[in-house]
Amino acid sequence: MIRTACPLDCYDACAITCDPSYPTRLVATPTHPTSNGALCALLNKHMHETPRIEKPRVNGEEVSMEVALDAAAAALSQSPLLQWRGSGHLGVMQSVTNLLIAKLGGTRTYGSLCDGAGQAGILAGRGYNRQLPPEQIAKADVVVVWGRNLTVTNSHIMPYIKGKKLIVIDPVQTRIAKQADIHLQIQPRSDFMLAIMLARFVAMENAEDEAWLEAHAEDFEDFYEFTQEFRMVQALRDIGIDTQQVGDVLSLLLGQRVVFLVGAGPQKYSQGHAVFHAIDSLAAALGLFGKEGCGVSYLGNTTQGFENPFKIDVDEVSIVTTPFEKFKTVLVRGGNPAGSMPCTNKVVSSLKQVANLIYFGLHENETSFLADIIIPAKTFLEKEDIRLCYGHHYIEDMHKVVDSDIGISEYAFVAAMFERLGLEGLESEQAYLKIWRDQYATANDYAVLPDYEETPYREGFGEGSDEKFVFVDEYEDDFDEEVEEGGYWLLSPKPSKSLNTQFVRGEQVLLSPSCGFQEGERVRVYSTYGEQQFDVKFSVDLREDCVVIYAGSIGLNKLTPPLASEEGEGACYQEVKVSVEKL
Repeated sequence: MIRTACPLDCYDACAITCDPSYPTRLVATPTHPTSNGALCALLNKHMHETPRIEKPRVNGEEVSMEVALDAAAAALSQSPLLQWRGSGHLGVMQSVTNLLIAKLGGTRTYGSLCDGAGQAGILAGRGYNRQLPPEQIAKADVVVVWGRNLTVTNSHIMPYIKGKKLIVIDPVQTRIAKQADIHLQIQPRSDFMLAIMLARFVAMENAEDEAWLEAHAEDFEDFYEFTQEFRMVQALRDIGIDTQQVGDVLSLLLGQRVVFLVGAGPQKYSQGHAVFHAIDSLAAALGLFGKEGCGVSYLGNTTQGFENPFKIDVDEVSIVTTPFEKFKTVLVRGGNPAGSMPCTNKVVSSLKQVANLIYFGLHENETSFLADIIIPAKTFLEKEDIRLCYGHHYIEDMHKVVDSDIGISEYAFVAAMFERLGLEGLESEQAYLKIWRDQYATANDYAVLPDYEETPYREGFGEGSDEKFVFVDEYEDDFDEEVEEGGYWLLSPKPSKSLNTQFVRGEQVLLSPSCGFQEGERVRVYSTYGEQQFDVKFSVDLREDCVVIYAGSIGLNKLTPPLASEEGEGACYQEVKVSVEKL
């Protein structure tokens, strides 16, 4: 039996045990701390059933790998050069291509299609984003799930919340919301105001943790004054709640050990950083940092605390608004910009202007169909790697399980390019893996991140734990002045059968049964940025002012804005309202 780990873009990063004789029969490593004995269908079903690219192609013709590598080397020698990298595989060795881009004087993308705004908000308050160990969640009395659909995106955390009082904040009545003691089905884009109003009520009740604030934060009185700048009656109306619901929430929060589990949904807006800074500020008012069974969990920065051998200093362009047309050669790695970037009509037009578009990946998608050169990748079972996790602090070595004649690993690709282009300075694959492994810390006999803390922020904030928490103190938002009245808020949560634009992709728009359409009928959904046809599916779990089109759905991002968040360079997928009409 061989140990490895799931490479998919997911909170869980499941540890796997595999019999090389049956490589499609994967089993969750039963002794791993975050395992509940099962693997999701994405890993054990849809990944194996999705056809992979088996043969390299150059200008539409199947060729040998050697011919394809020759073509790639010739293309990469032509500048200006860009690497656009997605998150299709989260092993550390996927970043080895950075070394090639740096040697060639190329450009790379920065920012995030997922979590950039939220990360910026966390850094604004805490100064350093320390991951909350799942073991602290298990010690909580109350868990607040804020814009995070645990049963779909983080199912292995479910045992940790068993028996807790549960508050769910989400515009959609998700499966986890139906299990909650309180579900606040708020209006989209009102998360900031909800956090501010809850903090204001905490101060009005004199329920803030004065001892903790004196030791670990500054200017709480100024923060309280900031919360008073917003009209309470109007704010609650805009959120879609009343004072009774606020009271119900506070009755569970005050005097308890509370953990907030916050998802990416609340930060898919231009002011997403302010949302997360406000949620952290609410938690700080309650004194929830640095204590057993308390804290705020989001996505960690997996390479934080490591000396990263693949860190490079090159020119950068935004991953949200990448100007592909400015580059002669573009290397797309582990992603699908023609399907996953916002405002994809504009993206496709830009990609078509690239002279040499190289796609390196496992599966066909909108980007591979546009590519001039296609390099098939190895699966995670066919190469060595290391899996760091943004949802917990454990590290898993990813050992090769099987050999395959299909594809090439990222390291082997880079080595081939160094050889063909006469470049020097590339270390062996094992040397790079050793650099990472030599930096592991250990806790309870498991490898963990170097900056792991059993109780994060116990000593203080900032990288050196000698700073104080900084409360949010500003919020400027002109979205309401720009958006047209009416229409539906567009929500794009993760589905259960696909991930980003991989695997089983849908073509449905979910609407309230009161919407005036017929279930199953084909409709046109449109926004300022584009349009796409979808099949109507009814859902009683939606607010009447919302539609849901699951992330990864075909054509979804024709509707979304080419807009980066004000902080964190994150994609603002939900900063839009859409209209729906019969065909």
